[in-house]
Amino acid sequence: MRKQFVMAALLAMSSTAFAAPALAHHSFAAEFDINKPVRLQGKVNRMEWINPHAWIHVDVAGADGKVVTWMIEGGSPNILLRRGFTKESLLPGTEVSVEGYRAKSGLNLANGSNITFKDGRRLFLGGSNPDDPENKKKE
Repeated sequence: MRKQFVMAALLAMSSTAFAAPALAHHSFAAEFDINKPVRLQGKVNRMEWINPHAWIHVDVAGADGKVVTWMIEGGSPNILLRRGFTKESLLPGTEVSVEGYRAKSGLNLANGSNITFKDGRRLFLGGSNPDDPENKKKE
């Protein structure tokens, strides 16, 4: 009986150890600042179709003319595909304008909300940001 109790206690403690990091991972507010919107114009350097979030690397010319690469977090590949993206949507060299929210760290990192292509097409990047139409349905 005592052995079963000890095993149950260990199982309970180990399961709670993973709960906080899992919640923190999906917290927009933990990493990004809703009060620091950003709009970036540049060319796609590369696209990472990886879980849990896809990443778009965009080369942006700064005020001084220097090109800086920004990392833009999007939704999962599955979400992006359902919202109209294809693996050919963001090939290197594609000109885009990205709206999102800057990282609290100050790095060249943002959570993307919308992406607009040179031809005027606009797609939602999905993910954990407050602009997500799926989040608004739940309110």
